[in-house]
Amino acid sequence: MPNAFASLQPTPRSHFLLHYYGAVLRLLRYVEQSEPVDGEGVAHRYPFLARYRDEFERFLPQDAPPADAVDWWEAEIRDWQRDTETHLPLVALESLAAVGGQGRAVLMLAGLVQEDSRFGTLYAHLQEPLPSRRLTLGVVSQLLARNGMAAEIDSWETCRGLFDLGAMTAANPTAPRAEWMLHVPAAVWDAARGSLDHAPGGWCMIHPQTEYPALDALILPDDFLQRLGQTPAILAEGKASAFILRGTPGSDRLLVAGAMARALGRAVIEVNPPPSPSPENPDPLHPEEGRERPVAALAILANAIPVYSFELGPGETATLPDLLGYAGPVLVLMGTEGGLRGSRAEQALTLTLPPPDLSLRLRFWQSALNGAPVQDLEGISARFILPDRYIRQTAAMAVTQARLDHRETVELNDVRQAARALNRQMLDTLADRIESGGAWHQLVVGTTTLGKLHELQQRCLFRERLLDHLGSAFGSSANRGVRALFSGASGTGKTLAARILAAELGMDLYRVDLASVINKYIGETEKNLHQVLSRAEELDIILLLDEGDALLGQRTDVKSSNDRYANLETNYLLQRLEHYQGIVLVTTNAAQNIDTAFQRRMDVVVQFVPPQVDERWAIWQLHLPNDHSIGSDLLGRVAASCDLTGGQIRNAAQLATLLAVSEGNRPLGNRHLIEALRAEYRKAGAICPLEEARLPALPRFQLHEFIRLLT
Repeated sequence: MPNAFASLQPTPRSHFLLHYYGAVLRLLRYVEQSEPVDGEGVAHRYPFLARYRDEFERFLPQDAPPADAVDWWEAEIRDWQRDTETHLPLVALESLAAVGGQGRAVLMLAGLVQEDSRFGTLYAHLQEPLPSRRLTLGVVSQLLARNGMAAEIDSWETCRGLFDLGAMTAANPTAPRAEWMLHVPAAVWDAARGSLDHAPGGWCMIHPQTEYPALDALILPDDFLQRLGQTPAILAEGKASAFILRGTPGSDRLLVAGAMARALGRAVIEVNPPPSPSPENPDPLHPEEGRERPVAALAILANAIPVYSFELGPGETATLPDLLGYAGPVLVLMGTEGGLRGSRAEQALTLTLPPPDLSLRLRFWQSALNGAPVQDLEGISARFILPDRYIRQTAAMAVTQARLDHRETVELNDVRQAARALNRQMLDTLADRIESGGAWHQLVVGTTTLGKLHELQQRCLFRERLLDHLGSAFGSSANRGVRALFSGASGTGKTLAARILAAELGMDLYRVDLASVINKYIGETEKNLHQVLSRAEELDIILLLDEGDALLGQRTDVKSSNDRYANLETNYLLQRLEHYQGIVLVTTNAAQNIDTAFQRRMDVVVQFVPPQVDERWAIWQLHLPNDHSIGSDLLGRVAASCDLTGGQIRNAAQLATLLAVSEGNRPLGNRHLIEALRAEYRKAGAICPLEEARLPALPRFQLHEFIRLLT
């Protein structure tokens, strides 16, 4: 006899509908056994049941009606699905020993109200006096029983596996267990229907296999790709319960995880981690958001692998969920810091994505541009040291930038503008962007200082190529990072030198005041530093750490807990800078307070000293307007006698220009300059040297006359 459902296509949707009608049939059997269906019985009160019965009549054999329609219906479904190779969610769920056919039947019975709200009214009638429109745990045994033998079925044991998976929850968990109202989460029900949304509930994302490439198509170093290719077999054999992939946030770890899942024939459930507690917000989750997520149930129903992402700071540890009922592997994406705990973490395999070298970056750019014409692709690959995910984002924005200018060819400036937009998106909440600009001839410093700055520029230009030419003794201690210390009094040109260096290198410059990242809570300073340094490192910008002596100061003897934790912060920054892969500039006004360990680890140390007479003359010439009418003799006296720094000269020149403009755009003259110098010296609490030359000689002990002249 042909199968009753032979005309249906073996799809998840068809399979779900058959089990849905099977649950209705089971409910009808219970109603017929408990109440008469004629007269004023249930069928009269709920006429929609008759319509369901009419649907069953189309499939039931007319010549020999089955003694138990439920058993016959279940047998026909098993026969119909036997040769199906398509993944059927309910088959996967039923195959679990903790669930079985009984558990699958309860899930469908509890979910009937998801499809037809009229079943809620029927449940409320059958479960009186309980005012529940959902199926309760106490009625489960009666619905599953045959011939009224409900005592043979343990409702809780039947449903325990579903609760462990998160496929079913209690809407009223504080009530007695027999009165628990069984709730099937919407995402679980959609997965059972074969119509799971891409982002169910907002706490996870479902990615099908087709979104990801095969493992051998990934752009990765050959040795790493070879090790990665052995991982699916290890996970499939159960030799590891978790695979941890470490790398910077800019690396496309999810792409690698997706390729791994595809190799295992599975989709991906990207689970968004809940907010991490902090000293300011120790409990970030609200009760209504729920702490239990049906990850295990969705993984089984959707034939997917859960992927967790953790971005941890130094010293932080995350807990990897055990996922009761789910026996498959879990993929974990992490940064370079932090650790994991949990039973799965104890049996985990770990790999770390290496930063891409020039050849890999060239392949990334070619793939990301997808055939778009580009000018000097090799130069772009060498100039922008970005990880793969950021390369894809930058390439897409660069193509758009070129089209806005009505060009087909992507140029270096398009990539620079795209990278700058990416930097602003990622860094503006962590650091302050400083506009780069100028040239070295605009920086008036001594010959030694200028020579060290040119050395720093060369070090930055060839920082990656240098690694290929170092001797074997350097080993793994050498990296492409460049660390420089700018020391000198305020106003001697440290920030200006950083701006010019950024302009010469064609890079963005961001400043962080180290004093602002210090946090009173233990460990928070290290987290703040890690976040800033990691983001700047992978975006390949120049990071300016201002007021470096705030954290780079001399370590002290431990006499209190404050000394201990201050030393820990200094030690962390010392180690982090030593392994930093980008360009970092540290400025300080008190070089004598910098720990010697920091100075030793700096690649270049540049001393900025106050300008001498000829340098002050040159600085004045650069800052005064071209049409000024200041006499050369006065300007010479100012340069010789007014021992100002470059920053002070800039302030005085700006004020003098303002005074001239406020008088009707008159040319800047001697009077304006002298008044501006007086103001600058008053700010410093000193007397202008030009004024000192005009003070009369005071008779001895005439203190009152001295005070009068000063005021």
